[in-house]
Amino acid sequence: MFGRVAAVVHHGGAGTTTTAARAGIPQVVLPQHYDQHYWARRVDKLGIGVAHLGRIAADSLAASLSRTLEPAVADRARSLATALRTDGVRSAARHLMDPTRGSWGVIA
Repeated sequence: MFGRVAAVVHHGGAGTTTTAARAGIPQVVLPQHYDQHYWARRVDKLGIGVAHLGRIAADSLAASLSRTLEPAVADRARSLATALRTDGVRSAARHLMDPTRGSWGVIA
């Protein structure tokens, strides 16, 4: 679904943030709790969207969405999507199971 939209406006959960990033879609992140603030700031720092911090109002949300829809942000989101790894779980499991990889090989 994300591949069919111009931008994603969401709460900033790790799963939604990752899914939007993998799809190469710019994001407006409206964090409410816990790690959502981290992900909002990370999206903003990476230049793939906007962290909408503070009070949510129609005019401020429209401004965040307008910034997110700028061509440079969309280009950056598409570019970053091609660089994201998709083998994280497989890689971590290999590290855990291989005792030759130093301290990672701790599971018998």
